[in-house]
Amino acid sequence: MKLLVSALEHSANVHLKSLKKELHEDVELMGIFDKELGEPIIDLQSLAIMGIVDALKKLRFFFKLANEMVELSREADKVLLMDSSGFNLPLAKKIKKKYPEKEIIYYILPQAWAWKKKRIPVLAKTIDRLCSILPFEPDYYPKDAPIEYVGHPLLDQIKTFKESLSPEIKHITFMPGSRKGEIKRLMPIYKELRERINVQKATVIIPEYFSPEDINELYGDLTGFEVVHNAHVTLNEADFAFICSGTATLEAALIGTPFILAYKAKPLDYFIGSRVVKLSHVGLANIMFEKFKGEEIHPEFLQDAVTAKNLLESYKNYDTSHFLENSKALRAYLQHGSAKRVAQIIQE
Repeated sequence: MKLLVSALEHSANVHLKSLKKELHEDVELMGIFDKELGEPIIDLQSLAIMGIVDALKKLRFFFKLANEMVELSREADKVLLMDSSGFNLPLAKKIKKKYPEKEIIYYILPQAWAWKKKRIPVLAKTIDRLCSILPFEPDYYPKDAPIEYVGHPLLDQIKTFKESLSPEIKHITFMPGSRKGEIKRLMPIYKELRERINVQKATVIIPEYFSPEDINELYGDLTGFEVVHNAHVTLNEADFAFICSGTATLEAALIGTPFILAYKAKPLDYFIGSRVVKLSHVGLANIMFEKFKGEEIHPEFLQDAVTAKNLLESYKNYDTSHFLENSKALRAYLQHGSAKRVAQIIQE
């Protein structure tokens, strides 16, 4: 079977690796994905963008890439789209228009329930199989929509969870994100926090694909920090974390590591995003837990509220025991991983 894959984000490729382990050996991947998984048509590093302004500059490039994917879909038996709705949903429409009988599977769906509910009927009409990783998401779709909750992909990767917490915080880890703009805005604040919090060990989690030059440019002097790369292992070892928004917040919540979210975007990106997305929280763990329990699972600080003073005060007043109880409840809510079920859907 030839499977056309569109997985632009690093996080999507992490989940794609778990999925590939569940697929039969005769399934051949083609399209856009990490080169560790086969022979993609493009290097993922060239796709990295940060924010709306940056995305607008690359529009022509992405239009050309989408047309190439449409042509490639002719050879594919099925199409698998992962996350990245800004690229993948228009791509799905183009493929469906040219090849109406081509089966399209969408795994890690656009969060249309959060910001563009008018997209839900479009998704239900265009996509043949909708693989939801959020237990509450199918409720937003029509009853006859081809959608099901398949489990959450992080539970395919995270196998070790905290059952108890150390009474003393000795190790704090910092996750300033994976995008250059995020890192440059957060690292000065994290460095100030490191100076003001007395712990035996402080680590900073840096993506392993960054070059020494990237690290020097983005992070600067890392005196006082130990550089690490494996987020899951480090979060499990750490007693506390300060994390930029994104998948990392849900990773920490599932592992059971108490943390505080800090997010600073470009002012224009934040202005536009805050008017499009109608959510009370930005962290994935908080969004999910609010749907489940009606409360937040961790503190959030955004934009101008991201100061060393605010983060330090929140850290000192943190109820880690309550957090751990909620962490266990969240894991039970998500039930299991998703790779096995998605592989079954692809191979049906």
